[in-house]
Amino acid sequence: MSAMYKDDQDNWMTVCLKYLLFVFNFLFWVGGAAVMGVGIWTLIDKSDYLSLLASSTFAVSAYILILAGALVMVTGFLGCCAVIREQRSCLSTYFCCLLLIFLIELVAGVLAYVYYQRLSEELKQHLNETMTENYAQPGKEAITLAVDRLQQDFKCCGSNNSFDWLHSVYMTSAVSEGRVVPDSCCKTITTLCGCRDHPSNIYKTEGGCITKLEQFLADHLLIIGAVGIGVACLQLAGAMLTACFIYLLYKEEEEDFSAV
Repeated sequence: MSAMYKDDQDNWMTVCLKYLLFVFNFLFWVGGAAVMGVGIWTLIDKSDYLSLLASSTFAVSAYILILAGALVMVTGFLGCCAVIREQRSCLSTYFCCLLLIFLIELVAGVLAYVYYQRLSEELKQHLNETMTENYAQPGKEAITLAVDRLQQDFKCCGSNNSFDWLHSVYMTSAVSEGRVVPDSCCKTITTLCGCRDHPSNIYKTEGGCITKLEQFLADHLLIIGAVGIGVACLQLAGAMLTACFIYLLYKEEEEDFSAV
């Protein structure tokens, strides 16, 4: 009687775990789509700004999330197939995939957090130099477009303020045609509008671009880190459920073998 009760209990736990894993894989698939979406959004939304950063850590974190998100969606589908078939080999492969993706997303989250800590210092050291030395220079078209878009999107002028442009390579050359700031500093852009730096004409009192870009990137990094670590924790829970399911299947196989 006790043996029958134990068998029924084991079967009940196996069925419960099976359905739990189905639910988990659905959440896992949705989480994968969210992770990939955040990665793509990070690269597409104002992606021009990436050329203004000294390091590629920000972009690398986003690419890692896109890779992890794609793997999560594929693994979620494979996980459902493995649970339906109830084969230990398939479930073991699924378990290993979960751990691998867990590590990938953890790396993305940690990278985002580390870069978040040094973001302010990097921008202070490199942004002004990048803007004043590379703006409107041959072969630096991507940086020129990025600076123009930065100043228009965030309604700012210069790294710290509009006076940063006075000693820039562009403003001290004949190409500037008498401008004191780029035309993208103007509230209403017209040809040669940068020749007049009055606050009514340019973004002179709104603050420099460095603080606004720092806040924008910091917000993105926090989202990358939170999503990466959050989904990684979900995967760890799924790996534990899978391990329990594999163990129960192993016990059932042992009992069936001993009964024969």
